[in-house]
Amino acid sequence: MRVRYNRWSGSQDPFPADVSPDAVLEEISEDLLSGYDADAALQRLLRRGLGQRQGRVMGLDDLRQRIEQARQRELGRMGLEGPLQQVAQRLAEIESLERTALQLADDPAQADRHGEQLDALPTDPAARLSALNDYQWYDEGAAAAFRELLEQLRRDVAEATFGRLASALGSLSAEDLQRTQDLLADVNAMVAKRERGEDVTADFAAFKQRYADLMAGLANPETLDDLLEELARRMAAMSQMMAGLDADQRAQLAQLSSELLADLDLSFQTEQLTRSLQRLYPELGWDESVSGAMPGGQESGSLPATVDWVEHLRSYEDLGAALHQDYPGARLEDVDEDALRRALGDDAVHDLRALREVERVLEEAGAASRQQGRLELTPRGIRKLGERSLARIYDRAVTGAPGSHRASGSGGDGELTGATRPYRFGDPFRLDVGRTIGNALRRGTSSTPATSSAAPPAPSRVRLRPDDFELAEAERRVRAATVLLLDMSFSMPLRGNWVPAKRLALALHSLIDGSFPEDRFDVVGFSDYARRVQPRDLFATGWERVQGTNMQHAFMLARRLLGAHPDAEQQVIMVTDGEPTAHLEGDTPSFEWPPHPRTLQLTMMEARRLTGSGTTLNVFLLDHEPGAAAFIEHMVSSVGGRIFYPDLDDLGSVVVHDFLHRRSH
Repeated sequence: MRVRYNRWSGSQDPFPADVSPDAVLEEISEDLLSGYDADAALQRLLRRGLGQRQGRVMGLDDLRQRIEQARQRELGRMGLEGPLQQVAQRLAEIESLERTALQLADDPAQADRHGEQLDALPTDPAARLSALNDYQWYDEGAAAAFRELLEQLRRDVAEATFGRLASALGSLSAEDLQRTQDLLADVNAMVAKRERGEDVTADFAAFKQRYADLMAGLANPETLDDLLEELARRMAAMSQMMAGLDADQRAQLAQLSSELLADLDLSFQTEQLTRSLQRLYPELGWDESVSGAMPGGQESGSLPATVDWVEHLRSYEDLGAALHQDYPGARLEDVDEDALRRALGDDAVHDLRALREVERVLEEAGAASRQQGRLELTPRGIRKLGERSLARIYDRAVTGAPGSHRASGSGGDGELTGATRPYRFGDPFRLDVGRTIGNALRRGTSSTPATSSAAPPAPSRVRLRPDDFELAEAERRVRAATVLLLDMSFSMPLRGNWVPAKRLALALHSLIDGSFPEDRFDVVGFSDYARRVQPRDLFATGWERVQGTNMQHAFMLARRLLGAHPDAEQQVIMVTDGEPTAHLEGDTPSFEWPPHPRTLQLTMMEARRLTGSGTTLNVFLLDHEPGAAAFIEHMVSSVGGRIFYPDLDDLGSVVVHDFLHRRSH
């Protein structure tokens, strides 16, 4: 796939499409929570498009489908046999003029001889044209019409072969043919020179001046490659049209072209250039027939019109391939905007530009970055996704709750410790001004050349750089500590519980991090084992295809995490859809279904240890098997906890509402 960059033409849209990072994150959040990485989620978004509030942005799949629909309509418009049909029709009209004149001839014998010659003409158009070229016309009007047809067909063959390069030629006289031959010879010479490793920049500049009149019809090629690509596309389209004909029709058209441009030197230069272009542009499919092209269509086109049609169909195929993006190194920049505009209009180009903006706005917003060729979410992007998750459930969580509010700032700071460290992106902007300015002054002094022993003059202005910033460290005092226990067993995704549970975890992290910065929040996932999950790993963390729901180990790990904050208010929130089916024997999980009595006993024991130090246990039991709630209800009742049975759609709002209620009392 070749990409060509052109100078400003006046048709390009200078204003980028309005795509916001928040909208993009909202669009990909479901895929991220379902286990796709950022790169795969972005590709899926590009395929399906964006549901922007101000208007939907079509995705690559929709654009490709519309391109295919347009191609199907175009396929029915014309046919490959049109040029030969037109020649046959025009010859029939000219012969009709001749026969009409013969019927009115004064010399019946002469008229009969001419009539016999016409009756003996070959049936195929190319051979018939060749025979009529030697025919002595009786009627001058028919003779003039035949000469006009020959002239037009010569021009048609030239335009079909060379495209817009031939449009500047005159009547295709011997002088015109010689000039075309010279031009092709010079192009072949430049190609050969460049293949020897020599520079052809000056040669091409002189070439453009020498053939300025013939080059006027082209799209102002600035380099030899520009010229070669345009010629290659045209000549490949001619070759593809020929490939779609049957052997007899191909022979007729080849004979027709040979008869009309009977110049050995011109043919030699054309064949040499064709071989070079086939070698330089093999991806154009020179000998491949156009898929779906039929012999006939609604219109019967001339030879150049039919080649135009084939070239147009080929552009649809190229657009479809570029939009499919399934080849190595595929980029959205590969899609030809001009071709897309011709096919689908300006709105499609606007949508394409919006899709191109998607990754850029994420990176510029600091929400994602490329790491070793893969797109990954940054901590800032994870925070933003948490905020989006919280926003989706927050309104329902606080509706009708007087005094509840969401703080938009980052919350209060802890007490300063007196220590400092270099500022890092994402830190609160709490600078130690003295140390920051001191760093800038020392940098300025160290960069001053030591030309004399005299002290450098005091600067009138201190110029700060980001690496001068020094952050004032603050002690973070934990007021409340929350551990979210997230069931990661196989039953969670089977019942559709996994994505809402992960969204809840992100939302709760965002709420506590943004509105209660002095609180501590940890996430523990559990299946056969329990393990701590960092917020940044929530997207990569998936449910596990293992047997076991080990609540005992989850309670043990939660108790250990909360033990680091003995003075804080402590609570454990567990989201699950079933009862415990595994416990630890030493370091090894033991699974049994139905649950073994020892599993239930050890789970109850750890729940009592957890709540015995004052920790509150809140269990949110999702869609579960009948009877599975019995143990959970007994356990929660025994340790003085609480149990909730939220609908899946209300999970986030119920948890957030309960959390806010506890923090406000």
